[in-house]
Amino acid sequence: MNRRFYDNHVVRRRRSAFAWLRGSFLTGLVVIAPIGLTLWLIWTVAGWVDSWVLPFVPIWLRPDQYVGLNIRGVGVVLFLILTVVVGWLAKGIIGRSLIHWGESLVHNLPVIRSVYKGLKQIAETVFAQSETSFDRACLVEYPRKGIWAIAFISKAAKGEVDAKIAREGGKTAVFLPTTPNPTSGFLLFVPKSDLIELEMSVEDAAKLVISAGLVYPDGKPAASRAIEGTGNPAAGSDDS
Repeated sequence: MNRRFYDNHVVRRRRSAFAWLRGSFLTGLVVIAPIGLTLWLIWTVAGWVDSWVLPFVPIWLRPDQYVGLNIRGVGVVLFLILTVVVGWLAKGIIGRSLIHWGESLVHNLPVIRSVYKGLKQIAETVFAQSETSFDRACLVEYPRKGIWAIAFISKAAKGEVDAKIAREGGKTAVFLPTTPNPTSGFLLFVPKSDLIELEMSVEDAAKLVISAGLVYPDGKPAASRAIEGTGNPAAGSDDS
């Protein structure tokens, strides 16, 4: 009897020790993995930028010629400086004139002009600092009534799209992202009265979409309010 009790006690101690080791390992992995992946990504991107930028830099401007070491990230710094200078020049009259002249030459080239226009539209959409970028997140009933999905408000519907939608009041374009890849999704034109604007930022809404609902802003669901004082569509349907 005592022997069996002793064996069970030893087994329980071994299991508890193994559970402690496993829990500690997983906790350490959760802490180390994001840090390690972030540092690896920064190191890789810096090396990739250096491989593209440094070949165009004169040898006498490279710090490795004086230090004797290949300092990773020099190309990134030079690229940032060049980008700032080009942006500053592009805001001036001379810079705008040069850009207009260069674009006029590109527009005369059949294939290149199509590629250039597409890339320019993508760049303007991604790096835009104006009202054309997403600045609000909302809830929209999709794919049917009673099921809500997170979407990003784009801008008010205009022209033929606005005229063809037989609904009173304003209509707006929203982008409905997919999970876990928010870069793909659906473009929907929805009446403003059917949308509920969220207090959370676009970044927090994107995290919620990417994580499949596992990561909420500040660890809790955010409060919501209707767009432009239109009220909750669900409440309106209950009253009817």
